[in-house]
Amino acid sequence: MKILQTAERVSQNDHSDNYVYQRSLLAYLEAAKLISGKVLEIGTGSGYGVEIIAPHTDEFVTIDKFETDIIHSDAFKNNNVRFIQMNIPPLTDVPSDTFDFVITFQVIEHIPKDNEFLKEINRVLKKGGKLIVTTPNKKMSITRNPWHVREYTVEELKQLLSRHFSSVKALGVFGNQTIMDYYQKNKESVRRITRFDIFNLQYRLPRQLLQIPYDILNRMNRKKLLKQNENLTTGITHEDYFIKEAGDSCFDLFYVAEK
Repeated sequence: MKILQTAERVSQNDHSDNYVYQRSLLAYLEAAKLISGKVLEIGTGSGYGVEIIAPHTDEFVTIDKFETDIIHSDAFKNNNVRFIQMNIPPLTDVPSDTFDFVITFQVIEHIPKDNEFLKEINRVLKKGGKLIVTTPNKKMSITRNPWHVREYTVEELKQLLSRHFSSVKALGVFGNQTIMDYYQKNKESVRRITRFDIFNLQYRLPRQLLQIPYDILNRMNRKKLLKQNENLTTGITHEDYFIKEAGDSCFDLFYVAEK
């Protein structure tokens, strides 16, 4: 089963997604520096991370609830890559104590049972194995995202991970001035849209009712920002982002937790 592109599934081919795509790309590039051995990815997405991660592994298993075209590409010709279509949690039929690393980027905010999700990740990791997880920093969200069950602050995610792992390294993805310029333009554009929400319905209505309208407006807003700021939008690269100790002004939380 395939899914239509939404603003939640970032495309490397859509220039309006570039601001978000480059941030996601950085996560894969940084993870590639840390991983080795048998690696499990939860959340294949459009699959652009496969070519980055697979060469650093002995075996790479990537999971998503939707099939992606990447499984038919050259990236999957290497026999150390395997795709599994699966809804999680649980990690059905995935043996315990199997993987050296689990990576999951921009997924946990979509999982209703986050504790069960992390418990399952802990189960399939070897002793001493590590989880690398990214998720949006709640403090930097411009508006409610109804596709997210919840978002986390720096401390909230640290406390959650600490329930399941022996140690947690709390890092964050920050942006330089180019990124902050785009962020401010995005913030102003979103506020021009949400000013009509005089009853604050975005926070009062059930999130499921808001998902499609949000997605349409989000996609329209990204296209508008691209048209009005083409050089700024398309000029962003992963090098405009950087990782350091997590703080309230980071865009994403980038945490490494050890079993």
